[in-house]
Amino acid sequence: MAWESSGGWQSGQAAAVDDVLVQESQRAFMSRVHGWMFAGLALTGVMAMVTLANETLLRMAVQNRMVLFVVQLGVVFGLSILAPRLSGPVAALMFAAYAALTGVTLSVIFLIYTASSIGQVFFITAATYGAMAVYGTVTKKDLSGWGTFLFMGLIGIVIASVVNFFVQSSAVSFVMACAGVLVFAGLTAYDVQKLREYHAGTGFKSTTAVSIVGALTLYLDFINLFLSLLRLLGNRRD
Repeated sequence: MAWESSGGWQSGQAAAVDDVLVQESQRAFMSRVHGWMFAGLALTGVMAMVTLANETLLRMAVQNRMVLFVVQLGVVFGLSILAPRLSGPVAALMFAAYAALTGVTLSVIFLIYTASSIGQVFFITAATYGAMAVYGTVTKKDLSGWGTFLFMGLIGIVIASVVNFFVQSSAVSFVMACAGVLVFAGLTAYDVQKLREYHAGTGFKSTTAVSIVGALTLYLDFINLFLSLLRLLGNRRD
C-alpha cells in the first residue's frame, strides 16, 4: 500500500510538471504569435502613412482597390494553405507583404473619416481585442462550440457585403457593421483559445511558420474588428 501511495504521488507530481511545461510552451508560443501580429499592425500603419503622403501611390490605391483586394486574398490563401511546408523566412515575407498591402488599401480611410476619429476607434479596437483575447486565454469554458455560429455569421457578412456593393443601402451597412463587431470580437476569443493548442507546431516544417499563421489569424480579427467599429463610430469628413 505504501508503494502504491508513493507511486500515485509520483504520478501526480509528474502530471503537475507536465501541465506547467505545457502552460509555459503555450505562453511562449502566444508571445511569438502576438509579436508577429503587432509587427504586422505596425507595418500596416507605416504603409498607410507612406501611401497617404504619396499622391501617386494614393491614387493607385484608390483606382485599383479590387486588384489589391484580389492580391491580398491570394496571399492569405497561399500562406494559409502552404504554411505547413514553408520555411520561416518565406512565411515571414508573405505575412509582411500582406500587412504592407493592407496598409496601402487602408490608407483611403483617411479620405473618408477624420484622423481623430480613426485614432479613437483604433484605441477602442485595441481595448476590445485585448479584453476578448484575455477571455479566450483564461476562460475554462470550451469555446469550440462558437465556431459554427461565428463561421455562419462571417458568411452572412460576406454575402451581405456583395449584395450591398450593388444596392448601397446605409441600413444594410449599419447591420453589417454591428454584426461584424460581434463576429470578430467572438472570433478573437475563439481563435486565441484555439491557437493555444497549436503551441507544439505539429505538422509544420518551421515553428516560425506556425507562429506566423497564428499571427495572421489574429491580425485579420483585429483589422476587421477595427473596420466594423470605424463604420459605426467613425466621423466622416464633410
